[in-house]
Amino acid sequence: MEELNDIISEQPMETSEKRRANILGYIVCVSIIALCVSGVYFFVKGGVDSAQEMWLGMESQKTIKYKDTDEKTVKAYKKAELSVGALDDQLQKFKPVQPYMVINTIENHFKLYADGNKVREGFCSTGSNVLLKSSNSDKSWVFKTPKGIRTVKAKSKAPVWKKPDWAFVEDGQPIPPPNSPLRYEENVLGDYKLELGDGYMVHGTLYKRFLGLAVTHGCVRLNDDDLEAVFMNLVVGSKVFIY
Repeated sequence: MEELNDIISEQPMETSEKRRANILGYIVCVSIIALCVSGVYFFVKGGVDSAQEMWLGMESQKTIKYKDTDEKTVKAYKKAELSVGALDDQLQKFKPVQPYMVINTIENHFKLYADGNKVREGFCSTGSNVLLKSSNSDKSWVFKTPKGIRTVKAKSKAPVWKKPDWAFVEDGQPIPPPNSPLRYEENVLGDYKLELGDGYMVHGTLYKRFLGLAVTHGCVRLNDDDLEAVFMNLVVGSKVFIY
């Protein structure tokens, strides 16, 4: 009986010790976990802070770099602006005082200017760049509108066309003498013509459906209304810019 009582009396003590041991072990585990978490936190935070400082430093350098670049860009821009201004002043000296005409042979388009303002624009026809060779001689012609600055040499109404040699070669006809009546033809140049020298002219056309195309023998063709506006604005000595 005494041994049984001893066993019974010792049982609660053993259980209590185990509980204390378990609690102590739990506290130790929690402490270890807390330390680990704290270590990880400070490690990560330190890395983030370092990265942030590095990024701020890079941004600071970038700001300085961009600032320097902007200052250089501003200086370069101002210098270029002065150069453009000087070139514009020179350009104004060459700008015609009289009305003038600009012809684009690539797009077959013209613009008419008066008093420094564009007053009219539209389609035209320019040289076809076709090569014509004579079968009876070594003569040849390239039907090209000359580029550059031309001057209106003369103006006339109801013009009569004096056909050059190539017109007869093109039609397969014999070439007549220089002043032969066969050379003169009416109602093919429109109501007006403006002579640009070397046989080149600005005139009208019977083939209005071809306006906007490169189909001429070198002259510049316009429709009736555009031709009248050009004739009324340009004077002898007016510039015609062809490109």
